[in-house]
Amino acid sequence: MIATLLFVAFVAMMLVGVPIGAALGLAGAACIALANGDAQWFGLLAVPQNFYAGLGKYPLLAIPMFVLVGSIFDRSGVALRLVNFAIAIVGRGPGMLPLVTIAVAMFMGGISGSGPATAAAVGGVMIAAMARAGYPSAFAASVVGAAAATDILIPPSVAFIVYSVLVPNASVPALFAAGMIPGILAGLALMVPAVWLARKHKMGTLEAALPRPPFWKSLRDAIWGLAAPVLILGGMRLGWFTPTEAAVVAVFYGLFVGMVVHRTIKVRDLFVILRESGELSAVILVVVSLAGIFAYSLSTLGVIDPVAHAIVNSGLGEYGVLSLLILLLITVGMFLDGVSIFLIFVPLLWPIVQYYKWDPVWFGVILTLKVALGQFTPPLAVNLMVSCRIAKVRMEETVRWVGWLLFAMFLVMVLVIIFPELALWLPRKLGY
Repeated sequence: MIATLLFVAFVAMMLVGVPIGAALGLAGAACIALANGDAQWFGLLAVPQNFYAGLGKYPLLAIPMFVLVGSIFDRSGVALRLVNFAIAIVGRGPGMLPLVTIAVAMFMGGISGSGPATAAAVGGVMIAAMARAGYPSAFAASVVGAAAATDILIPPSVAFIVYSVLVPNASVPALFAAGMIPGILAGLALMVPAVWLARKHKMGTLEAALPRPPFWKSLRDAIWGLAAPVLILGGMRLGWFTPTEAAVVAVFYGLFVGMVVHRTIKVRDLFVILRESGELSAVILVVVSLAGIFAYSLSTLGVIDPVAHAIVNSGLGEYGVLSLLILLLITVGMFLDGVSIFLIFVPLLWPIVQYYKWDPVWFGVILTLKVALGQFTPPLAVNLMVSCRIAKVRMEETVRWVGWLLFAMFLVMVLVIIFPELALWLPRKLGY
């Protein structure tokens, strides 16, 4: 009865507009109190203990740093220079700007690891550029929102850091390596419908007439941005620093590029950058810590084992259960953000992963692909919200375009399910 109340209270608070972090914490605390009615203080001393336990984990230190990196590179002008370099390589023509948008967003993912940050950085440059070339604003917003979703797969990834905290068997370096090939495949898959739709509907008619940037000049301008993922990922691979330390190195590198090399960031801009990053990091980390209370109540009320037992013995078989979980998470992903999905569902799903002996790293990639789909699936799509705000269009206008992009990335998820080596080959090759 109390276990049922846990979920009913959580859903009810969500429906009346309570922030998700508060809904997780309040529902968990209420059920802890009801389950310990005969104990001193109703067992509520467990609430602050689990609030701290949910937050006091070393890998989580990387999250505010990578959020800060995304904000710094957003303002440093790196995205514009990468766009010019990409256009210099692929040239001008129908469908080329959407292709460049996806390629640059994938590359930015190797710097910030945050979908909304990349949607803001790339969208600020590419949506206006596509509008000048004759692309509809709704199409441009759809492409930017979808392209930014690859960023939680391509390392460094905030989503993988959260998952590694919840699943100690999956290390951050192994997850980063596992996300590389699926992330690149997701980006390539998005390019196909983006270019096809542009040419089918004769978008970008003015693109061919726009000037093509000179190759060597654009390469010189973009070289500092191109070096960032090499520094971050290469330094981790060579053992110079851990993922958390890599985030700090990336912050100082971004400040050097923005303040010394490009001189697009002034000292007075630092307060705004730090404030924005602090606010976003605080939201993520408060949700993580409050979810610790919810997870504790799930375990103490004995909810996890009966749910896992019911799913395993449903008669659906291994792939039937996996299909059911994906359908459930796709539905949930339309309404919840990725971090919340991880925090709520990973504790529930972990016994199922253990029962079927699924590789925890592979399952983390599947779950992250699902979250990536949710980032541009209406009605609550964080990347699409950012890109629609920049493009000044309603999210409903993007549905006719974004459906094709969702289907393309869904096919990549199916491929990774059928061929687990797409995720597991690189970590094994690198010795993780």
